[in-house]
Amino acid sequence: MMDGTQSDARRPLDGFDAAVWDLDGTLVRLPVDWDRVTRDVAAVFESAGHDVPGTDLWDLLQRADGTDLAQEVETTIADHERAEAIHAERLPYADAVGGFDAEGVCSLNCEDACRTALDVHGLTPHVDAVVGRDTVAARKPDPAPLLETIRRLGVDADDVVFVGDSPRDEEAARRADVAFRYVDDASLRR
Repeated sequence: MMDGTQSDARRPLDGFDAAVWDLDGTLVRLPVDWDRVTRDVAAVFESAGHDVPGTDLWDLLQRADGTDLAQEVETTIADHERAEAIHAERLPYADAVGGFDAEGVCSLNCEDACRTALDVHGLTPHVDAVVGRDTVAARKPDPAPLLETIRRLGVDADDVVFVGDSPRDEEAARRADVAFRYVDDASLRR
């Protein structure tokens, strides 16, 4: 297997049979007020007697893992994402969806929000697998969600490119040994 972020750097996009896309910031932009979500999640901790000064949302989500607060924290975040998914702004690279033999979405957003945003923009018919933050036990940059998406696509990881917008996406691809492209990479323009 190749080092997905190094050896495949010059492989043309049309040289891949399958693509896995990040969602928010890549195909669409969810208009979630993340500061409000962070305050709401902090309130979950505070109501349980935990002090959370200066902590960001993803730190809070990690802190909740394995505690009795995990489900309430996940529900709080997902409620915001689902509410805003119907208002998702389509980004230019969504036009590249549908150009591969198999395509999936691997996102840090909840699976329901991903599916809603894909539906809103008519992308669902082109997407064969959706793995959200709540689909598997691990979250990006852990490679498990990306590998699960690839497993659901039924393709070989050597034939997949993961397209995302963040260092977390790039790290997930590196750890999964899958080729990676940033969404603003000129090679994505067809």
